[in-house]
Amino acid sequence: MRDLPVEVHPDLLVGRETSDDAGVVRVREDLALIQTVDFFTPIVNEPRDFGRIAAANALSDVYAMGGKPLTAMNVVCFPQDRLPLEVLKEILLGGIEVVHEAGALLVGGHSVDDPELKYGLSVTGTVHPDRVITNRGARPGDLLILTKPLGTGILATAIKGRMLHREAREEAVQWMTALNREAAEAMQEVGVHACTDITGFGLLGHALEMAQASGVALEIHASRVPILESALEMARLGMIPAGTFANRRFCERSIQVSPEVDDLLLDCLADAQTSGGLLISVPEGHAKALHKALEARGVPHPEVGRVVDAPAGTLRVLPG
Repeated sequence: MRDLPVEVHPDLLVGRETSDDAGVVRVREDLALIQTVDFFTPIVNEPRDFGRIAAANALSDVYAMGGKPLTAMNVVCFPQDRLPLEVLKEILLGGIEVVHEAGALLVGGHSVDDPELKYGLSVTGTVHPDRVITNRGARPGDLLILTKPLGTGILATAIKGRMLHREAREEAVQWMTALNREAAEAMQEVGVHACTDITGFGLLGHALEMAQASGVALEIHASRVPILESALEMARLGMIPAGTFANRRFCERSIQVSPEVDDLLLDCLADAQTSGGLLISVPEGHAKALHKALEARGVPHPEVGRVVDAPAGTLRVLPG
């Protein structure tokens, strides 16, 4: 992909060069559009839940940039000769439910006949050009706050294998369908330096992208990172998805791991998330206000690390 041309334009505020969560283009002095697209294969067995999760996941990119979703369009790949159309209807109903919860409009979409089922959204959001939050603004001294627990990748693998009991399955779906709207509102209220949402590259991969884009180093304190207990149980049983190992390989050249960090815990930190939380880099002086704003909105807000003045583009994982 490095040989593809990079778009350059005075109104293009965020392009693809820093692996940010979405693109941002200014349309007037007080308005910018956020654009993103995301779709994937089912990670749960219930069509309605799959639609809800996929929609929340796509909307999350807008929230990570500090914006508000405006419109969404369905992206559908459906094997019409293998599955009844009722399945597609349930997926789309789940998607529109979450789009409406976000206060956005579902305005259309595109579908193709495909042997493999896939669903997601193309989303357009809005933000003031001066209030765009990217993954490249982290500064030494910032604290790192994570707004959802990890483990949904492991649990999705267990769900597919029908290894998970009902309560744990419902907990996983609850987290994956929870919007990052309130966290985005809190960021804009308080003022933060950087943000990214935790999705396919796991906490380690997305934290490393933030470090590289910002030209800083990040420290993650493993014991402070919230992990779903059922995910830890499944990981102990060996339910580690292939994406976790790919994420660890992606990070290994730029990451230093303390020998005191348990290898199973490291797997959880690399677990590929779907519709994960926001990793927020906040100035230490604003951290108390952000904790208060997140708590008022019912959003988890553990401090999981900090930004340090160390070799740029590196990540250190410490035990506590």
